[in-house]
Amino acid sequence: MGMTDPSQPSHAARREALLVRVVDHVLENGISQLTLRELAAAAGSNNRMLLYYFGTRENVIVAALEGAERRFPTMRAIIPAIDDTSIALEQRLTDAWCTISDPANLPFHRLFFEIFGQAGFRRQQFTELLGDIGTEWVTHVAKAFEHEGVDPERSLVFAHEIVALWRGLQATLLSVGDAALVDRAARESTAALVGRLRPAAY
Repeated sequence: MGMTDPSQPSHAARREALLVRVVDHVLENGISQLTLRELAAAAGSNNRMLLYYFGTRENVIVAALEGAERRFPTMRAIIPAIDDTSIALEQRLTDAWCTISDPANLPFHRLFFEIFGQAGFRRQQFTELLGDIGTEWVTHVAKAFEHEGVDPERSLVFAHEIVALWRGLQATLLSVGDAALVDRAARESTAALVGRLRPAAY
């Protein structure tokens, strides 16, 4: 039986090193016009190796989005912050928006919306990604509303409303919207939504 050379990087390490280079490229250049061969060249590899480590171009793109998110740790902190019931709900939602709208996170948002747009046209190849985008934030925000005494069905309605607000205002910021006005819209809309909780909880 052959022995593994401990001086050689593991399969996971080689995959991660390749992914780092892919993420570097797509954050700077996007993915809309990239073929698998071009992605491989940008990563200093070849399309055969990308297929070996990721399987398909779509898998490379999803892995790149996940890898990009890891470079923006405040984005990954949004869900734990929403789940923290020791903080008032309106403050949690406002803090989430402040994180989302932080200019430091705009490179991630550009990539996110580009990939999301492609996924919408190729739903079969991106089924899992679309499912995650459609439910992850919504699920946690809905649980936050339930904690305030809102019934589960109404909580989901409120959650979809607030997440749709965030997504729409993200797009506005990317289209060179007035950041101060966008922030005001987010805060006032959040306050109005939370103000509707009391009647919804009874």
